[in-house]
Amino acid sequence: MQNNVLILDFGSQYTQLIARRVRELNIYCEIHPYNKLPEHVSDFKAVILSGSPFSVRSEDAPHPDLSEIRGKKPLLAVCYGAQYLAHFSGGEVAPSNTREYGRANLSFVKENEQFFAGIDIGSQVWMSHSDTIKQLPSGAVKLASTSDVENAAYRIEDEDTYAIQFHPEVYHSTDGKKLLENFLLQIAGVQPDWTPNSFVDVTVAELKEKLGNDKVVLGLSGGVDSTVAAVLLHKAIGANLHCIFVNNGLLRKNEFSAVLNRYEGMGLNVKGVDASARFLEALAGESDPEKKRKIIGNIFIDVFDDEAHKIEDAKWLGQGTIYPDVIESISVNGPSATIKSHHNVGGLPDFMKLKVVEPLRMLFKDEVRRVGASMGLDPELLGRHPFPGPGLAIRILGDITSEKVNILQEVDAIFINGLKENGLYDKVWQAGAILLPVQSVGVMGDERTYENCVALRAVESTDGMTADWVNLPYEFLQKTSNAIINRVKGVNRVVYDISSKPPATIEWE
Repeated sequence: MQNNVLILDFGSQYTQLIARRVRELNIYCEIHPYNKLPEHVSDFKAVILSGSPFSVRSEDAPHPDLSEIRGKKPLLAVCYGAQYLAHFSGGEVAPSNTREYGRANLSFVKENEQFFAGIDIGSQVWMSHSDTIKQLPSGAVKLASTSDVENAAYRIEDEDTYAIQFHPEVYHSTDGKKLLENFLLQIAGVQPDWTPNSFVDVTVAELKEKLGNDKVVLGLSGGVDSTVAAVLLHKAIGANLHCIFVNNGLLRKNEFSAVLNRYEGMGLNVKGVDASARFLEALAGESDPEKKRKIIGNIFIDVFDDEAHKIEDAKWLGQGTIYPDVIESISVNGPSATIKSHHNVGGLPDFMKLKVVEPLRMLFKDEVRRVGASMGLDPELLGRHPFPGPGLAIRILGDITSEKVNILQEVDAIFINGLKENGLYDKVWQAGAILLPVQSVGVMGDERTYENCVALRAVESTDGMTADWVNLPYEFLQKTSNAIINRVKGVNRVVYDISSKPPATIEWE
């Protein structure tokens, strides 16, 4: 795999966005913590320094070792990176006199500079810093200013070193993609050869070499990631891939049989295991969200291990791990605080004795979909909304019973099918229903009822890291609410969740 661009992470909330923008230019890149440089820095053709929540003036500021980079490779320093280069190379960084956060416009752009080719005065950029560069470092040439930021961009003479105080990776920097393109394609000379087809070719070849004639067992979920991972592995090792699809009793209505039928048509070697009774029995009486997740995870491992042992000489476990999971596990400060237990990257109980193979570990979610499309996967499958690993267990607040699961499956089916029938499904990143531990008074016919309340949730997002609630048409919500209350026994009230992430999460547990 071609190591084209190295992104050094100083803890910025925007670091993943830099990688996504670079990948959009069909250029391969990797994110590494500033203090854990990859072994072969020389393999990379260009380097980008990210922003940071730190000030370069503080004692605990990140100090990268740039001895193998500065002056030897094209270097783009963003925000903190720009201030770092200035502060430690003869310039001056001081607290800003004005608030330098949000939209700004370039008031000066140096002419005939390749870095700013095609970018004019007035171009909108996004600022996010409390320090500012008062004096440029030695050998620096000012390239751009805004009304409040004199040294918004500069370069170092006799080096391919460029620095900017704004964030080209965020949507609000209207020419940010053009700036990255100028730096990577024109200045650094990186080839835009990172495409879904090239990824498939390279990955399949690597898998063939890595796995040889070994057998791989993979847990399918019916979702995009595990399915695309399975198809890549199948291309590499054919019948040596053994897929297992476990019914934990917490799937959507009729999902177990529907997913098995879909996989059968794809030529994958899939075994369906109905362990729903085992999961529901283990969950009985448990209301704590984290404990529910751990119970489900442990039972899944037990069931999966039982099935894996039936496959003689299986040596590898295939997983649909994707890049955001990997980045999270190697972030500057280690994994971020646990909001809820999540995908344990490469994590396996010792007793399983299987090596891990993760063909998607360098892809973002949207890239996984593009790779799937390039291999001819069904668009309906690739457009499938994300669904939580613990399934409906974390959409039933409180303890789990088969009756509650049945109620929520019916509600969820009405909501999801309604989105599809009304042409709304593909406009939503993720949708589902939540069964609340709340009962309320209602009237049906002449009778008073005291039944359950359900919440509907639909969000739009690109990667699940942030999300906005979707403004679904009132007519659709009205129709859906009526259908749920009329057709699902045990529900007499429907509400719609209008919280964004942050501060709320997408799931309720």
